Amino acid sequence: RLYMMKADVLSGFDTIQVCTTYKDADGILTDQMPYDLNDNTATPVYESFEGWSEDLTEISSYNDLPASLKSYVEFIERHVGLPIDIVSVGPDRKQTLLK
Repeated sequence: RLYMMKADVLSGFDTIQVCTTYKDADGILTDQMPYDLNDNTATPVYESFEGWSEDLTEISSYNDLPASLKSYVEFIERHVGLPIDIVSVGPDRKQTLLK
């Protein structure tokens, strides 16, 4: 099994925010998206990550990726409970990095 992340589309952001939970009108946190988003009773709660601005397209090894990108990949793995085995840094086959 292979799980993939496309990293090049996130390049250039100073900060990357990930919604990890929602807070309802009573202040209760849940990791489930509210059924009805029209009533404005749920507020997304974000976790922020340092972005990266480096050009990733010439990187050929996962180990050479920016530390902030590797930290983001590790967060996603922990949060979803699945490994990311491939990180894409562009559309070409040689821009597919095995972790």
